[in-house]
Amino acid sequence: MSPPLLPELRLHAAHSGSGLWRLAAGPDAGAGSAPPYWAYQWPGGIALARYLLDMPEIVAGLSVLDLGAGCGVVGIAAAKAGARQVTAAEIDRNAVVALGLNAMLNEVDIATLPADVMAGPPPPVDLVAVGDLFYDKALARRVTAFLDRCLAAGIGVLVGDPGRVHLPRSRLRLLADYAVPDVGQAGAGGSGAVFSFGPA
Repeated sequence: MSPPLLPELRLHAAHSGSGLWRLAAGPDAGAGSAPPYWAYQWPGGIALARYLLDMPEIVAGLSVLDLGAGCGVVGIAAAKAGARQVTAAEIDRNAVVALGLNAMLNEVDIATLPADVMAGPPPPVDLVAVGDLFYDKALARRVTAFLDRCLAAGIGVLVGDPGRVHLPRSRLRLLADYAVPDVGQAGAGGSGAVFSFGPA
């Protein structure tokens, strides 16, 4: 399917009858199995992908890190917009497989980094793209600390988010806003915004 606002892209997508949630919670899930958040297209990621496709000069010729890449929608958009190199950082092993399938479906090359990159210094990239990673307070603190290290290293940061409660609003400058429903609200009103992240 093509996600909302992104007719240029095709993604393997979950739906209510897919059984992914049952598999994630089942006896074969394994220790540390996470819910399949990666199987859905979240509004911040959709907005950020749309922004990159509309403004290809933002990423053209640059190396881009898609942080918490999930299904890969942001990284795929960056690659289609002309990024020189795209690396998708994702800790869920199922998501890594899914984003590889989605990259292949869209005929783009994306390197995967199946590790928690936020535990150390930022990788050598020009731009970090963050979609929908501010849904949890502790995670938001970790993401913000990592993004501060990125800024200190001279790396630009873009954030896509529908305005969740733990978003560091004082650090953000609005670049674009799109009408896009949140997960589970097909046809309902909603939005996804794109911000640049700056110093405190």
